[in-house]
Amino acid sequence: MLLRKLAAAIVAALAVLGVQAVTAAPATAAPRILYYDASQAQEFRAVVTQGAQIWNSRVANVRLEPVPAGRTPNIRVYADNGWPRAYTSSLGNGSWYMGRQAVNQGYYQPRIAAHEFGHLLGLPDRRTGLCADLMSGSSAPVSCTNPNPNAREATTVNNNFATAVTARPQTFTWAGAAA
Repeated sequence: MLLRKLAAAIVAALAVLGVQAVTAAPATAAPRILYYDASQAQEFRAVVTQGAQIWNSRVANVRLEPVPAGRTPNIRVYADNGWPRAYTSSLGNGSWYMGRQAVNQGYYQPRIAAHEFGHLLGLPDRRTGLCADLMSGSSAPVSCTNPNPNAREATTVNNNFATAVTARPQTFTWAGAAA
């Protein structure tokens, strides 16, 4: 009790003298910026941007941005006639394909884009069949139009980019793809 009164008296005396006591707010690190190149995503360029914006609106420790001129992208996005798939070389680095086969079967394009970006952000396929799980991928019904990561997925990505975690190279392919 005496210690509190003494501390209060010191703060009051300093205030009279014009000295302000300042407490530092906890430092927050700037998000890690990952640059993506959608120039070879053909007719899916806009949906690739939409997938990046979905992640940017849900996580704080990483941002997906279009690659500026003269810079090497972390992520390259392509379009082809196969199934959507991702290839990671390390956390935040690699490539993914917007496969027309899933699009032609009716899967929601923004969900595909956000799902494939999820792999580059360190998330595996979970195949829960639940529309609420972005990383359930093609195990969710074709009617699923939820392109948003759930709280667990967003937390995992934030945790992945809170430190210098590394991930081993992996390949992710939609379940409907031929082996």
